[in-house]
Amino acid sequence: MFQPKFGLTGATTMTLHTELRLHAFRPLWNKGVVAWAWAIMLLLGLSAWPAWAEETAEGDMVARDMLLRADRIRFPEGGFQVDVTITTTQPDSEPDVRAYRILSKGNTQTLVQTTAPAVDRNQILLMRDRDLWAFLPNLSQPIRLPLSQRLTGQVANGDLARANFAGDYEPKLLRKEKIEGETYQVLQLDAVDNWVTYRRVLYWVNTKNFRPFKAEYFALSGRLLKTALYQEFQSLSGETRPTRLVVEDALRHGNRSVLEYSNMAERDLPDKLFTKDYLKKLSR
Repeated sequence: MFQPKFGLTGATTMTLHTELRLHAFRPLWNKGVVAWAWAIMLLLGLSAWPAWAEETAEGDMVARDMLLRADRIRFPEGGFQVDVTITTTQPDSEPDVRAYRILSKGNTQTLVQTTAPAVDRNQILLMRDRDLWAFLPNLSQPIRLPLSQRLTGQVANGDLARANFAGDYEPKLLRKEKIEGETYQVLQLDAVDNWVTYRRVLYWVNTKNFRPFKAEYFALSGRLLKTALYQEFQSLSGETRPTRLVVEDALRHGNRSVLEYSNMAERDLPDKLFTKDYLKKLSR
């Protein structure tokens, strides 16, 4: 029988048909592989998620515990009284010295009374819950103020009126640093709302004894405003606390305020002390 010179044999024809069938199903097969790959990745991700979530929650708990411990080192947990002298220096100017007496009950009630210079004596700041008021002897009505407003030098109203960080910021572990042989955990503190003094704070806490070492304060824009160093730890009211806080202005070189704490004592303070009517009498 005559066969064309360039014809296909039966075996070749079957091979070609098989290839054509496999080629037709290859897109479906590829889609199936991709689907299985995504399913496996999803299952692996879901199986790893609880461990990741648990690790994050544990880190948040550690950060919160460190922040609370550092707060208790700075100030007593209950009612207390402390005297603060603030010396502000800047280039080509004489030092400005001001003194205050702080009465605080928890983190929601604080009274800051100016004790020096004499001309400003009896000026009073009252913080109650989320309100801050200034009582001045020459004004019949108190003035409402923001916590972020400058009180003196590099010190804002909230630096004296708020006794701790834990009530105003959500902490998280950022990193560890070793400084002069000591290990510090750097906490990132994010403001709980727009009411607090600073939008973000980086806070160095000693991992061994929970003493605060340094704080950096940032504006809403992310710009560094100032840096504070906790120094001269001494016994105050039954605890070794920092008695000196050095605050450096990050925007104006050479501007500094030094806060010195003394005469700290725990006190059972009556609620009436933190009322407008009572303070109107004191500021007269």
